[in-house]
This record gives sequence, structure tokens and C-alpha cells, in this order.
Amino acid sequence: MNLGLAAATFAVVIPAELPDKTFISAVVLSSRHRPLPVWLGAATGLVAQAGVAVAAGRLLGLAPHRVVAAIVAGLFFAGAAFLFLAKGAAVESRGGEIARDEERLLTAGDDNSQAEVRPHRLSGARIAAITFVVVALAEFGDLTQVVIANLSARSRDPLSVFCGAALAFVVVSGIGVAAGRTITRVVPLDAVRKLSALVLVGLGVWSAVAAGTG
Repeated sequence: MNLGLAAATFAVVIPAELPDKTFISAVVLSSRHRPLPVWLGAATGLVAQAGVAVAAGRLLGLAPHRVVAAIVAGLFFAGAAFLFLAKGAAVESRGGEIARDEERLLTAGDDNSQAEVRPHRLSGARIAAITFVVVALAEFGDLTQVVIANLSARSRDPLSVFCGAALAFVVVSGIGVAAGRTITRVVPLDAVRKLSALVLVGLGVWSAVAAGTG
């Protein structure tokens, strides 16, 4: 495994995922349910989607080098544009919607008189399992998946990319659950989003140069 590539993937995924809707949803869910099962469910859901993204990148990597570099450059630039143009309020709203979707699943079958107390009596396994499903579905096709697929295709080293991305997702989920409310008050997520966009621009330029010289 290439530790340098794994570390680079970790460094790219962290700022891309921190202001994302799944991070916001973990913050909301951990305020209502026990943090550990929320973290386990969110982290495993994100790691599963990292595996899907790496596999997609591996398939893309089978194309000729110049074609891969050109496609990857275009996707990096598109991702950067999305982050520059994304509205923080819209992202936070979507994160809240994801959390509400899980609340409906967690309290399914409860009557109205139990709805307020039921979340605190749910089993950890149920919280983790439903969090896994909701987060995994919400992450499908997300920007960070595109970034991971691009890195996998560009580097042709899926194991290193997967390890770096998986660790980043585990850390981000932990931050969201343990200190999410504090982080969102102290750290301007819009600034993190713009920083991530600049990183993607740099990766896009790198891939575009490779496409022109490959």
C-alpha cells in the first residue's frame, strides 16, 4: 500500500466531507440518540460507499491513460464549481432532512404517545443499522464519491485510495457525533467548502496537464 497516496486521499476527503449533508445529519442524529451507534452506522455507511466509489474508479481506470486523465480533470473541475456555488443553508437543510428520514424509520410503529420517549429506548443495533442505511443511500453519487472514484482512476492504486478515504470517513463521522455542534459554531463550514473547492481545482489542473502530456 502507498502510504503517501492514502494520506493524500485522507487530506482531500476530510475537507470535502466536513461541510457535507451527511456530516450535518450525524450532528443532528447524535443530539437525539446515543452517539456510539450513530457513529458506527454513519461510519460504516460511508465506508461502504467509499468501496463503491473505488470500484467505479477502478473501472474508469481501465480506459486509456489520456482519456482517464481528461475525464478525471473534468469531474474535479465540476466538483470544485459545485462547492464554490453550493449554499451552506441548502446543505444544512438537506442534512436535516436526512436526519428526519431516519427519525421516521426509528419511530415507525410507535403511537403518538410514545413518539417522544421512544428514541431514548431504542436498541443500539437498530440505531446503527438504520443510520447505516440512511447515510449510505444519502451518500450515493455524492461529491466525495466522485472525488474518491477520480483518485482511484487517476492513481490506479485502489487499495491506498480506499484506506485513506475510509479513515477520513471514520474520522469525519466521529467529529460529527462527538463535537459537531461545537464545530459548526466555531468553524465556518462555508470556508471549509471553499478550501475543498480550491483543492479540487488543483487536482483538476494536475489531471488536465497529465491529459495533455500523457
